[in-house]
Amino acid sequence: MSKKEPKVAIVHDWLVGYAGGDRVVDAMKRVFPDAVIYTLVYDPKNMPEHFKSYDIRTSWFQKVPFSNRLYKAMLPLMPRAFEAFDLTEYDLVLSSSSSCSKGVITRPDAVHICYCHTPIRYVWDFYYTYRANANWLAKLVMPGQMHKMRIWDKCAADRVDYFIANSHYIAQRIKKYYRRDSDVIYPCCHINESPFVEKEDFYLTVGRLTWYKRVDLAVQACTRLNKRLVVIGGGGELDKLRAMAGPTVEFKGGGLSDEEVRSYYLRAKGFLFPGEEDFGITPVEAQSAGTPVLAYGRGGACESVLPGRTGYWFKEQTVESLVDCIERFERDGVACSKEEIREHSRSFSEERFERELKEYCLRRMADWQQELLDCSHWEKEELD
Repeated sequence: MSKKEPKVAIVHDWLVGYAGGDRVVDAMKRVFPDAVIYTLVYDPKNMPEHFKSYDIRTSWFQKVPFSNRLYKAMLPLMPRAFEAFDLTEYDLVLSSSSSCSKGVITRPDAVHICYCHTPIRYVWDFYYTYRANANWLAKLVMPGQMHKMRIWDKCAADRVDYFIANSHYIAQRIKKYYRRDSDVIYPCCHINESPFVEKEDFYLTVGRLTWYKRVDLAVQACTRLNKRLVVIGGGGELDKLRAMAGPTVEFKGGGLSDEEVRSYYLRAKGFLFPGEEDFGITPVEAQSAGTPVLAYGRGGACESVLPGRTGYWFKEQTVESLVDCIERFERDGVACSKEEIREHSRSFSEERFERELKEYCLRRMADWQQELLDCSHWEKEELD
């Protein structure tokens, strides 16, 4: 491989809203500013303004009407869409994957590093849960389609040269389903540097209102305890959550600015995180505001929340277990001050992520070049 600056492609599943995975792509672009971004579908209206300056190339699915809303329904066609990208000009392909983006095809001498947010949830470990919550038509077609997807997804994982997991929790799942080792680099989170303010008497939860986030547990627990809860986010579960909420629960929707959300983080006395997530950006954002986190004790939150110090874990994904956790927090508090909680959150900063990612990619590219050199008799003779 040439000694000149490598040509880099970043491949992401889709760019339709600025969530945790999209923030990782943004950080990848800062690490490799000349990189071209490839993705299934791109909706510039729902992405930050500066994305318009990026070279973003979409699949053929972009031309389908309402593609930015229908893309998840096209799962059976996603493998073909990503395999259609011609990446032969790139020396380094960096995929950001929770779905099919890792399935791109690269040159034999190129390096493909996958930053894996999770093996596809609805194909592997959460398959039965997703199927139980699906409509009747999805339940009918899922068994056959998911069987085919599992075969393709394992083949796609075999195309990756090096895996990065976003947590040790995900590293275990990569090992389980793909039989591959991976290195852990925690994702990047924005650190709230605003001055601390007096905490107010309310709890907070932030995120998309989908069933697997289990916001229903937070709503029911705070209703039972007559505690004020602020819910920020939109999604299909909103009407259901409103119906079960008592008068102490407030729904703010998903249209708040970043500054408004950070203000709530700063003022909340505690952040509730009842879902099982691959990593979980919002608990870190809460801690960066000096706010303790009460999280379900499975998944990535176990790696970002220090029990008794920056928050607590509750053992079971039930209302009763969360109620007990809230009561313990109100009784005992946490050992760390707001300043110490924020300092802990810096372990997951954007600067740290960008530094670790760049060092990792350069090291793996050097390893790959050495392997190519070791198996190239012609180049060995030239060096002799």
